[in-house]
Amino acid sequence: MTAAVLAEKEQKRYITLPRGGYLLETSVGYMQVGSPPETIKDTMRLERSTPQIFIVPNLFFHVRKGISVAELEFPIYYNHFIRQKKTYIVCTAEQRQQLKIVLQEAIFGPSQVDLRSEYVDGEDTFGYPDMKAEMDYFRGGRELDDLIQFVIFNNNRVKFNHVMVEKQQDGDFLVVDEDWDSKTVVPGDVGFNVIYDTGKIPVDPYQPSLLGITCLGPSHGFDVEDNTSGFIVWIQRRGIMVDPPVNSTEWLRESNVNPKLINSIILTHTHADHDAGTFQKILEEDRIHIYSTETVMHSFIKKYHALTQIPVKELYSLFDFVPLVVGRSYIINGAEFRFSYALHSIPSLSFDFTFQDQSFLYSSDHLNDPEIYKELSEKKVLTETRYKALLNFPWHHNVIYHEAGIPPLHTRIEYLQSLPEDIQSKTTVYHIARRDMPKDTKLTLATFGIENTLYPEITPPKHENVVRILDVLSNIDIFREFPIAKSKEFLLIVEEETYKKGSTIIEKDTPGDKFFIILTGNVSVEGIQGDEGASAGVKSYGSYEYFGEASLITDQLRSANVIAQTDVTALTIEKTRFLNFIRDTNLFVKLNRLNEIRQTGTWDLLSKSRFFQGMTSAQKTQIEILMKLRYYNAGNVFIEQDHVFHAAYVIKGGAVEVLQHGQSVEVLSRGDFFGEIFMLQKEAPSSFTFVAMTEVQVYEIPRKEMSEYIVNNPGVYMRLNYIYGA
Repeated sequence: MTAAVLAEKEQKRYITLPRGGYLLETSVGYMQVGSPPETIKDTMRLERSTPQIFIVPNLFFHVRKGISVAELEFPIYYNHFIRQKKTYIVCTAEQRQQLKIVLQEAIFGPSQVDLRSEYVDGEDTFGYPDMKAEMDYFRGGRELDDLIQFVIFNNNRVKFNHVMVEKQQDGDFLVVDEDWDSKTVVPGDVGFNVIYDTGKIPVDPYQPSLLGITCLGPSHGFDVEDNTSGFIVWIQRRGIMVDPPVNSTEWLRESNVNPKLINSIILTHTHADHDAGTFQKILEEDRIHIYSTETVMHSFIKKYHALTQIPVKELYSLFDFVPLVVGRSYIINGAEFRFSYALHSIPSLSFDFTFQDQSFLYSSDHLNDPEIYKELSEKKVLTETRYKALLNFPWHHNVIYHEAGIPPLHTRIEYLQSLPEDIQSKTTVYHIARRDMPKDTKLTLATFGIENTLYPEITPPKHENVVRILDVLSNIDIFREFPIAKSKEFLLIVEEETYKKGSTIIEKDTPGDKFFIILTGNVSVEGIQGDEGASAGVKSYGSYEYFGEASLITDQLRSANVIAQTDVTALTIEKTRFLNFIRDTNLFVKLNRLNEIRQTGTWDLLSKSRFFQGMTSAQKTQIEILMKLRYYNAGNVFIEQDHVFHAAYVIKGGAVEVLQHGQSVEVLSRGDFFGEIFMLQKEAPSSFTFVAMTEVQVYEIPRKEMSEYIVNNPGVYMRLNYIYGA
């Protein structure tokens, strides 16, 4: 430990772990309050190893960030399988019920499995498994009680020998150790820190190729040296995240990868090292597609419903779920995908795809060993056709990503090394620590980082440039509702232009002559005048964002300079053609409204708001179009408790009091949002009353428009789903 950490330990008698959570040394061993993802990597090397006693924090899911701060799955695995010890979980009775669902689903999988609807010919499909028998084999007769023991607060107290833990009124934990004659107060709310090997950070925004594979992490959840496994498949310059590890969205932003470039996730199974980053991506920006089977998705939703207490229907509404059927093909970003179930402790998907003259195979977590297959077949764990299907592993693909690890849950690296050299030479191994990878081998270890993206040679598809332009059109929010006939017109009027880094794309106080959509690169918009002539600061725009529309709509001079922050490729439309393109739509009205509302300082307000400051520039622009400025006198009741309401609000100036049952809960001010999102969408009565304490200026957003905005921006839903007074 560093001197600073030792000093903190002496002062507080506990330390804050690098990834979050608190560690306290007692006479009965370490106690850990909270467990954000991968904190086991912080504790495995400690003198007394990973704690056996975990105290669950008051709130164990950070909804806005999309992660659990009581991620106990890997400490339980470590204590049980490596140390042959139980894990003790200190919590309330209510928390026990939530965690039992999470852990049962993650460790042992669903209690009931019926895959008949997930195979194209049901039970008659070649390779149809007895999934329950396979799961029971890996389970080995274990029950949850064999791995963990819940210790429930009784009158806010629990005791381990001579160590007492008391849950105080403010939520903190008082730990009294009679053997060591010590008393320590440990915070009851747990934060977290993003720790991720960022690799080499590109200076310019990442530009995907027609086909590529970027490793998000090459190793497993117990490796303290490397990121946990996951990757991105780039097809036709759009990304598909496969089992994204926790905080990979943070790393991608730091690595100059525009989140809009990634439109899909393939979720193979619900172990923590494979699903922890999925919820984070759901909440990031645009609505995404998730490809999985109903069995895997049901486990994922059941797990996150228990963690978040968000209703199941609401969780499903945050993304577009594509239920997969084994034996059918699916076109994703132009490639043809096929899926099947791997051999693992819980239902886990593998897949392959073909795109042009290339093919790719991903094994997922999978026990690949013909000798074990024979044994399992003789024990009737494997059905006859399942046995034959597993033996016929599709090694013919051009690029193979295969996991390796400790059997029986994973494939032995020795087996992969025994394969013919031509197979080894095209196989990339992941889910294995660098130290466990053989040195003399034809196999390749997955290498983390954008700079190490694999680019298989490929013949470009027909109409590649047309597809790229239409992809841009479909990703611009203001064009989403345009009829398909408009696509042809768009292709006829759009031009492609390039600008060098540092060059001026638009000069302030010059006539507007073009509309711009960024294809690649970033621009800065400088010299904007906001509310009452004040500067609105500098805006930054990236791929699939637009600018230059205001002067075309108003027929006024350009209001700001636009500078290329990087080399930029833009799609441009000349003024007359642009106005003609939007003539028969409501876009002219929308863009005119956007220009007018921005003159009142909305951009600066949203950028500094605690509710909106984390939003992307595209999300801010979309909500600005919906905002209408209103003025109200002191005493005005915006929303009344137990009454249905029809709008949400953002405060521009003044103060609004939040009341519940006549009691003051909170006072809101400039930049704050009010109007419960869930209740607004469902046209349900409000839980609070919101009343103007002073003269108030607010931006009003009608229910219908706000609901549509939330559907397309699920991450904003979480930010605005604020609990007043919490």
